[in-house]
Amino acid sequence: MGLEEAADMTYRIVHYINQFYAGIGGEEMADHRPELREGFVGPGMQIEKLFNGEGRVVGTVICGDGYYGENTEEARKACLEMIKGLKPDILFAGPAFNAGRYGFACGDIAAAAGEELGIPTVSGMYPENPGVELYSKKTYIAITSDSARGMAKALPAMTNIGIKLLKGEKMGPARLEGYIHRGIRKSFFHEKSGAERAVEMLLAKLKGSEFRTEYEMPVFNKIPPAPPVKDLSKATIALISSGGIVPKGNPDHIRVSSAESYGAYDISELRNMTPENYESIHGGYDREWANVDPDVVLPLDVMRELEEEGVFGKIHPIFYTTTGTGTAVANAERFGREIGEELKKAGVDAAILTST
Repeated sequence: MGLEEAADMTYRIVHYINQFYAGIGGEEMADHRPELREGFVGPGMQIEKLFNGEGRVVGTVICGDGYYGENTEEARKACLEMIKGLKPDILFAGPAFNAGRYGFACGDIAAAAGEELGIPTVSGMYPENPGVELYSKKTYIAITSDSARGMAKALPAMTNIGIKLLKGEKMGPARLEGYIHRGIRKSFFHEKSGAERAVEMLLAKLKGSEFRTEYEMPVFNKIPPAPPVKDLSKATIALISSGGIVPKGNPDHIRVSSAESYGAYDISELRNMTPENYESIHGGYDREWANVDPDVVLPLDVMRELEEEGVFGKIHPIFYTTTGTGTAVANAERFGREIGEELKKAGVDAAILTST
């Protein structure tokens, strides 16, 4: 199935996938550089089948999740050149399910292709994937389950949206079409006035009946602040950072973005962070100065001075670190619970959290 053979098909489809779905490898191959293969690879075969002869996957662009996250501009540019050369009518990216780095890459390349090439783009993600928040307004994202177990439903959902876009058919509301809301509201005539509909919703709510608001608001967790430290001079203070400060070489392989883990490291013998033993691996900011002096992100040096002055009791011997950029809310909440439990067991009185 060569590129020439695909030229006479109605729609030219390009598919973007990561190293795992291309069969190249898992995390050990996450640094795989952008690559173009003719025809479909992996799940692209089903996308082509779902077009029922009206389109063909003329090429598959592959890139490792780690490489895309750590070299976003270079990866985006290389992938766009490959996509552009195939003269596609549409780009499908993923589905990424709840894989954060994959979601970021799918969303980023789909948004870029839509903007620069002027073609429809479609991806698929679990609603909590960090790629949703970043790119749902820049590309269509079909709602999927949280893992590849939902592939059989994800691909038809993506394809149906893609076909509608290609044929210029009217796209219905997100909840009916199966994509994540893009923040777009369309005006239309309704048989009932807004006042009538509002009263009906209020009555349904009072009765405990089901109803659906016409303007969904974001939900934010309300976390009550902890009580103040009673005696700071005797308090044990812990250091925690989402700024990506890790021992040189990143021994626990914490991801540069969309983190799924955190690290815990002994600083009991350290007076400050030095570039010889610590570095930043964060993928969301310019790390130059953090790698010259890691204390600018995790202020161990200043904390030691305050400890010696007796401002507080002592620094907890273990510090915790991860990367915050693109990290799924569910993972961040898990990190917080687990770290909090460990600190509580260790008798820590308070923690200082630093970002970037």
